[in-house]
Parts: sequence; structure tokens; C-alpha cells
Amino acid sequence: MIQTQTKDQEAMQKKTPQQHHQKAAEHHEQASKHHKEAAKHYESGDDKAAAYYAQIAQGHTVQATEEGTEASKKHTNMHSPKK
Repeated sequence: MIQTQTKDQEAMQKKTPQQHHQKAAEHHEQASKHHKEAAKHYESGDDKAAAYYAQIAQGHTVQATEEGTEASKKHTNMHSPKK
């Protein structure tokens, strides 16, 4: 089975571990912003808007985790003993 890479996957492969960590941090910050916004909407009784912002926050959390995982993989590959 032949797999084709998306532009996002290609871009992910070109990043350094430092760039992955930076992107992870940016996504965590965005997730935090959207979680706070969701909390405000829940407090005001607007469950629909709250769910919307919570979903956006979740997407940023997933992206942050993916970037962090890639950084760890690259770090391991760079510093693993060669066989």
C-alpha cells in the first residue's frame, strides 16, 4: 500500500526539534485561550458557544501533543547510539 504525504506531514518532517517545541507551546497557548473562552460561555449559559470553543481548544491540544511527540522522536533519533 502506497502512502502519500500531506503538506502538513511534509512540513512536520522538515522542522527541527526546537521548532516542534515552539509550535507545541503556541498550540498550548491557543488551547488555553479557547478553554477560557469556553468557560465564560458556560458561565453565561451559552452552551452552544461553549461547546464550539471547547472543540477548538481540543484541536489545539491534539496539535500540541503531535508537535511534542515529533520533537521527542527527533531528539531520540539524533541522540541514539548508532548501530
